[in-house]
Amino acid sequence: MTQTTRALVLRSHDEPLKIETLNVGAPGEKEVLLEMHATGICHTDLTCMKSLPPPFVLGHEGAGVILSVGNGLTDKFSPGDKVLLSFNFCGSCGTCRTAHPAYCKNFYASNISGRRPDGSFIYTTAEAENVSGSFFGQSSFASHAIVQENCLVKVPADTDLSLLAPLGCGVQTGAGCVINTLQVKENHSIAIFGAGAVGLSALIAAKNIGASPIIAIDLVQSRLELAKELGATHVLDGGSKDIVAEIRKLTAESSGVQYAIDATGVVPVIENMIEALGALGKAATVGVTGWGKKVQVDCTTLMSLGKSYVGCTEGDSVPGEFVPYLVGEVAAGRFPLQKLVTKYAVEDYQTAIDDMKSGKTLKPVLVWK
Repeated sequence: MTQTTRALVLRSHDEPLKIETLNVGAPGEKEVLLEMHATGICHTDLTCMKSLPPPFVLGHEGAGVILSVGNGLTDKFSPGDKVLLSFNFCGSCGTCRTAHPAYCKNFYASNISGRRPDGSFIYTTAEAENVSGSFFGQSSFASHAIVQENCLVKVPADTDLSLLAPLGCGVQTGAGCVINTLQVKENHSIAIFGAGAVGLSALIAAKNIGASPIIAIDLVQSRLELAKELGATHVLDGGSKDIVAEIRKLTAESSGVQYAIDATGVVPVIENMIEALGALGKAATVGVTGWGKKVQVDCTTLMSLGKSYVGCTEGDSVPGEFVPYLVGEVAAGRFPLQKLVTKYAVEDYQTAIDDMKSGKTLKPVLVWK
């Protein structure tokens, strides 16, 4: 039996998404049919709205309830289970086997290609037009979706899905960068460039570890105020002419920060971040710069001070382990996710996107049910 879904469909790079009714087939091998309850909107979605070939159903911070399961699924998942969704991965390449699925050899095919691993499409129109989906193995900008098993993270039956939906990407990316990639230590300094949802997730994780000082940098005053509320010891206006000097003044003992994260994806900001590192400092980029962007680094300074600069995707997390950890942190009150999330009806998707772009909201969540 064919399932229909309401979906936000990318039809043009120059026009808003359109709400359409599409057909969804039955779940195949190691897939589930999911009733979507909520989905976060991520900056990656906005970037892909301008780059991926239409028609396409995006969305990759989904949360919902399993309606039916395909063949070959493990007994961990059953109809009626509440699940959060994260990125897809093959599970068999070298990086997947060594617990780094975010760097899966087949990441593009599994997450961005618009098709299932076997090359088939998830969605069709009433006129039998194929519509790309399977975005990050889920395409959560739809009321119903076929989701790959590796994307699923089971959560307790009383979970507020509309609150926790962003854990599978944005929150995981920020917190995971601190915990997994940089491995920030107690009483060590960290600077976080960009106090959006990802940057503030990193800040909360750093605070819970006991990092100090924690320096948040942004252009939006309201975000800096929230950063202080969430645990930043210092906040700086990103428009300052010499942000590096200001950071060094706050970290005089080490002549710069010991850890730093860029959540903006802006090349000059990344260059300032690297320059602001002290000896043996380590910095990571989690912000999406766009293909082909180059960062200039003084190699001699990098070498002589032992600085490190790395990339970080999805917090270098194993979602089946890290997302439940985050769920526990939220439940224990150690991760005030409610201060980052603003909920919107699906019909108000364009308002949610506009509010995200303007900085009015940090993490918009569209509520399907």
